[in-house]
Amino acid sequence: MTPRTARPTRAELAAAADLTIPDVLAPGLAVLFVGINPGLWSAATGWHFARPGNRFWPALHRGGFTPRLLHPSEQDELPALGLGITNMAARASARADELSSEELLDGAAILTDKVDRYQPRWVAVVGVTAYRIGFQRPKATFGPQPGSLAGARLWVLPNPSGLNAHFTPVTLGVAFAELRVATGLPERR
Repeated sequence: MTPRTARPTRAELAAAADLTIPDVLAPGLAVLFVGINPGLWSAATGWHFARPGNRFWPALHRGGFTPRLLHPSEQDELPALGLGITNMAARASARADELSSEELLDGAAILTDKVDRYQPRWVAVVGVTAYRIGFQRPKATFGPQPGSLAGARLWVLPNPSGLNAHFTPVTLGVAFAELRVATGLPERR
């Protein structure tokens, strides 16, 4: 697979189940985005939010976090912009609903350790259901959250998966922009 044209085969996608991918992390980031878990496309390519139709990268750009629309293969450019990516659960699956509550609870504990170690200013969980389960906050809504996580401010964003039809590319961009404004980062569009 080449970076811009990578299209995993059915066999590669099947073999990606239960794999993990490396975090995109550095100390002192402005925002650490937290996905639910890698999809099979992401595990097969090694890139976060890699499946065509996932709207994370367009929302990141529409929200003013990146100066141009990045391809998932360019994820390593994020730390220079003060941004990083990790996941609540490390194990790849075809759908997030294949994860158990225990995996999300364990993932929240692991995430807390990462945040303590890397000290981002903000942690943005991309998916309210994963946040509710992992942090045992069943009434959490989108936007800023009370309290902090190992000293970082918390925010919950909508899940950018193409399966989440409640949010359009435009409304996802608006939600990401609200976070960017709250962080004090300049608009980079």
